[in-house]
Amino acid sequence: MGKLRVAVIPGDGIGEEVTREAMKVLHAAAEKFGFDYEKIVYPFGAEHYLKTTETMPESVFSELRQMNAIFLGAIGDPRIETGMLEHAIIGGIRFKLDLYVNLRPVKLLHERLCPLKDKGPKDVDMVFVRENTEDAYTRIGGIFKQSTPDEVAIATMLYTRKGCERAIRYAFEVARKRNKQKKVTLIDKANAIRAQDIWTRTFADVAKEYPDIRTDHAYIDAACMWMIKNPEWFDVAVSPNIFGDIITDLGAMIQGGLGIAASGNLHPGQVSMFEPIHGSAPKYKGLNKANPIASIMAVSMLLDYVGQENAAAAIEKSVETAIVSGKIPSLNAGVLPTDEIGTMVAKSL
Repeated sequence: MGKLRVAVIPGDGIGEEVTREAMKVLHAAAEKFGFDYEKIVYPFGAEHYLKTTETMPESVFSELRQMNAIFLGAIGDPRIETGMLEHAIIGGIRFKLDLYVNLRPVKLLHERLCPLKDKGPKDVDMVFVRENTEDAYTRIGGIFKQSTPDEVAIATMLYTRKGCERAIRYAFEVARKRNKQKKVTLIDKANAIRAQDIWTRTFADVAKEYPDIRTDHAYIDAACMWMIKNPEWFDVAVSPNIFGDIITDLGAMIQGGLGIAASGNLHPGQVSMFEPIHGSAPKYKGLNKANPIASIMAVSMLLDYVGQENAAAAIEKSVETAIVSGKIPSLNAGVLPTDEIGTMVAKSL
C-alpha cells in the first residue's frame, strides 16, 4: 500500500481532545514502522451544524470512498435534537458506505479493570460481530397522531438473507483467524421474534462451510446472563443490529468500561470507519479529563485493517503495558490528563 489516507472527523464534545491524542499515537506509529500517511480533517458535527445548518453534504461521501479509512471522535450535542446528528453523520457513513459489520473486540487487559468477581484476562477475550445496516435502525416506520391520546409509533425490524449471511460469514472468518476456541455463537431472539428465524437458518447454512469451527446459540436475554456469569464461554459472537448494540456495551463494561472500548464499522476490502464507542460527554469538553485510550485502540484497529498489523499490535501492547504497570491506574475520566495519556502511549512506541 502507498500513502495511507485517513479521513478524520473529530466531532463533538470530547471528540476533538481524544482524536488529538489518537492522531499523536498514529504519528508515532508511522515514524516507528515507516509508513506514510495523510490526514484529511472534516469539521462535521454540532458546531458546524449550528453555524451552517449543514450536517454532512452528499459530496463528502464521494470523497470518503476514496480514503483508506475513516476515524471518528464522537458525535452528539444537547443543543441539537437527539439523534439528528448521529443519524446524519454516523448513520450516513454506515449506510451510504454499506459498512455492514460492526466489529467490537472485548478484551480485558488487567483484572483490576473488571467488575466481575474472580475473572481475569484469560476469561474475557472475545469478539462481537454486530450486523450494522439493517434491523430497527433502517428508520422504516414513523409516528402518527403525535402528542395525542391516539398516538401510534411503528418501527420495522428488517432482515435480509444477504445482510444476515455476510455478517455471519465474517464472524466465521474472524473465528478462524483468531484461532482460539474456534467457536461462533449466534445471539438472537428467534423464539419470540419469529422474523429472526432467518438468522437461525442462515447461520446453520453458513456453518456447513466451516467444519473446523464449532457453533453455539443463545437468546439475547440468556446471552447477557452468561456474559456476566461465564464470559470465558465466548469466543466470537454474531447478532442482529439492535441486540448487538446492547450486548457489546455490556461487553465494554466487563473489559473495563467505555474508556477502553473501540469499534470498527467495516465493509471488508473497502474504506471503513473506526471509533471509540463512548459518546461525546459534553460535560468533559475542554477539561483535558477524558480518557483517550478507546480512541487510541480505535487507531490500532484501523491500522490492523489497512495491513499495518505490526503497528497495530505495538499500540495495543503499549496500552496494555501502561495499564498493567499502573502508569494508567484506572480508565476513569480525570485519573490523568488526556494529553498525558496520549503522550505516554506515543512515547512507549
